[in-house]
Amino acid sequence: MPVWEWVLDIVGLVLLLALLYGISLIVRRRFLARHGGTFELSYRVRTEHPGRGWLLGIGRYSGQSLEWFRIFSLSPRPKRVWARDLLEYSGRRAPAGAEEMSLYDGHVVASCHYDGEPLEIAMSEASLTGFQSWLESGPPGTDWNRR
Repeated sequence: MPVWEWVLDIVGLVLLLALLYGISLIVRRRFLARHGGTFELSYRVRTEHPGRGWLLGIGRYSGQSLEWFRIFSLSPRPKRVWARDLLEYSGRRAPAGAEEMSLYDGHVVASCHYDGEPLEIAMSEASLTGFQSWLESGPPGTDWNRR
């Protein structure tokens, strides 16, 4: 077989794998949304450099926790899970500098504390309103005197 046929076979295989990966991401997103509404939620992993360290993802409320899934992963399990009773909302701000290019368009950064540690997540204005409502509401027997 000539070399150009090998090259065409390899290119075809790479395109097929890319197509299968894209279809798998769509199926995964549908699977995740099936168990409750999902929304675009970015998570700041590293805070050493201002405006950097953001990962795009999908958020989903699951009972008393907020689950975060990486957007380009095929895993059906969340990468991070934050319990409602350990999560505290501190405020919000607009993306600054390099963050504007790293985050989805129109998202705001929510500053939070999780179990005393700082946490930054980014979401749309509508999702932030839902997030604040979810934090404020709680199951029966919730300690309403906590911050």
